[in-house]
Amino acid sequence: DEQGEHIDVRGLAPPQPLVAILRLVHELGDDDAAVVVHHDRDPVLLYPQLAELAWAAERIDGAPGEVRPRLTRSA
Repeated sequence: DEQGEHIDVRGLAPPQPLVAILRLVHELGDDDAAVVVHHDRDPVLLYPQLAELAWAAERIDGAPGEVRPRLTRSA
C-alpha cells in the first residue's frame, strides 16, 4: 500500500524476525520503497544493522500490543 511493503513477523522466535526483515530490505535493493514491520516487540538489534545498510526506522501507530516500525532509506 502507500505506506510501503508490509512484513508480519509477530509470533516468530528470534532470530527469525531479524533475518526476515533484513532479507526483505536486501531484496528491495536501491528501490525507494519503504517497509512496514508488524512486530511483537521493539526490534532493538535490527536498528544498528539497518544503519549499516543506510536504512532508518521510525515508529508508527499500530494495533494495540504491536510495535510497528516503518523502514526507509536514509537520506
